[in-house]
Amino acid sequence: MSRPLIIVQPRLPLRDPHDCTDANDELAIYEAVFDTLIRRNANGFVPRLADRWTVSADAKTWIFHLRPDVRFQDGSPCDAQAVCLSLARMARADKGYTLGSPGVWRQYLGGAEIIAIDDLTVSIALAEPMADLLDVLVQGYIAAPSSLADLDSGITSNPVGTGPYRVVSATETELRLSVVPGHFDGDPAHEAVTIRLVPDAADRLTALTTGAVGVATSLDYHASQTLTVPGYTRVETVVPVAIIYLLNAANGPLADPRLRRALNLALDRDVLIETVVGGAAKPLLGFVSPMHFGAGDGAALPQDLEAARALVVEAGYADGLTLSLDCPTRLPDEAERLTAALGDQLARIGITLDVHLHHEREDYAHMVRRKEIGDLCVFDSSPLSTFRVLYEKIDARIKGAWWQGYHNAQVEILIDQARETPDDTKRTALFQAAYSEMQEDPPWLTLYNPIRVTGLLGNHPGFTMPFDGVLNIATLPKTGDT
Repeated sequence: MSRPLIIVQPRLPLRDPHDCTDANDELAIYEAVFDTLIRRNANGFVPRLADRWTVSADAKTWIFHLRPDVRFQDGSPCDAQAVCLSLARMARADKGYTLGSPGVWRQYLGGAEIIAIDDLTVSIALAEPMADLLDVLVQGYIAAPSSLADLDSGITSNPVGTGPYRVVSATETELRLSVVPGHFDGDPAHEAVTIRLVPDAADRLTALTTGAVGVATSLDYHASQTLTVPGYTRVETVVPVAIIYLLNAANGPLADPRLRRALNLALDRDVLIETVVGGAAKPLLGFVSPMHFGAGDGAALPQDLEAARALVVEAGYADGLTLSLDCPTRLPDEAERLTAALGDQLARIGITLDVHLHHEREDYAHMVRRKEIGDLCVFDSSPLSTFRVLYEKIDARIKGAWWQGYHNAQVEILIDQARETPDDTKRTALFQAAYSEMQEDPPWLTLYNPIRVTGLLGNHPGFTMPFDGVLNIATLPKTGDT
């Protein structure tokens, strides 16, 4: 076997594939070891384990036709029954867990009838319409039935999927993969891959520039400029994870839409990006990014300090207003700097921030989920799914994990119409209408989408990152090539 490709990254998680994550390092591992029914690209979705699918006119019944002759890495067939077992497990109340929020997938697959019509046909009959079900199934990793007992016991170091790579060994600091010949999507360029945990970005960059590794992920935006010389490839990716401030629209001053609008009118996103992350982000101009399905045209409320001050006065705070702000010390790691910069901008319209720091990130997430925030809090909006953002964070009838009291009846009408509209063109128009409505009545402060930098050894002018920003290990080029 040839010399392994070595990848260094800041985290090396290998957890239950049926939990919910937006961590690019974790997803890259799952994408290498497992397959899903479908995969997302810039134009929507493309076949993976399913070579075609249909959806009923009411968006409740989905039929997936599987590729024939696909086998798991243990030699067992990946048939419809095996697919159904993984999807049913994914829908369990104790699965789909992410920071502070259990049962993410159960919101959509709970109550569904998931059955094998025959060896190569899976039917999913949903309890409620969901025209955007593929947004969930894009993380529906299909695991071998033989591996499910281990996963249920908390043993995650020996995953078994149908992906192009199998796990050879796994420790807390190193993961070794070997190629599975004959994958339906073609054979990868590298027969063996070693993924190593290197938490410090400077150390990852040094490992790459000294030729010790072939790929380094999540590099420092500025320090990685050294990779622009011949012999290296530096790739910038705008990631869908959005940095925002959730606003408490249930209790306190920000229940008044005039004040939520005033805060948005006070923003100068370009200054925040330059001040806080040195330009390593793109302004987020609406509740979802331009990468999201059905996003609007990007128009945002322009900064207007005079109008913002007038709204503060109109809301009854002519003498100024102090808002309580909850801020974690990581995720995003720049949260404290961001909050200080935001405070400078809001001071111009008479608003002062009373900042409360939180050092335990998971406890912080639970606090947000329980809706125990002050007036606003630093957070992110991660799903690359317009419907999921609307359902989990905007819809006042659902009161989802990250909903903080916002209510807009017109948006909720559009959510209902979209979930029952499988036609992509028509559903796009509905989401764009919701986007426009929330430009005028903003639920949050939307700030930016970070830029993530990936470095490769060698000159690879045609190399690009996937649409979702997750490294596809199977498509990496021979990294020493020049």
